[in-house]
Amino acid sequence: MRESVIYQSILREGFEIGFPQGFQQGLLEAQAELPRLLRRLLTHRLGGLEPEFEERIARLSIPQLRDLAEDLLDFSSVADLVSWLKARES
Repeated sequence: MRESVIYQSILREGFEIGFPQGFQQGLLEAQAELPRLLRRLLTHRLGGLEPEFEERIARLSIPQLRDLAEDLLDFSSVADLVSWLKARES
């Protein structure tokens, strides 16, 4: 995620505001963007997502979202996402 164009743009914007306030603001914006980015990647990989899955993804923690970003590369169907979510929501 740190290499993404969006993350770098937000980080640059944060530095322009001033450190550490700008850094904090940039980091918060990047973290807020992560669930949306993952939903887009999952939609591209698996097709349209049911609203239920979008809501479940929105409730994941930042470490879980990072794990999902890596693991979604191995998904071949929505069933893979369902299994992944069930394993982390228990």
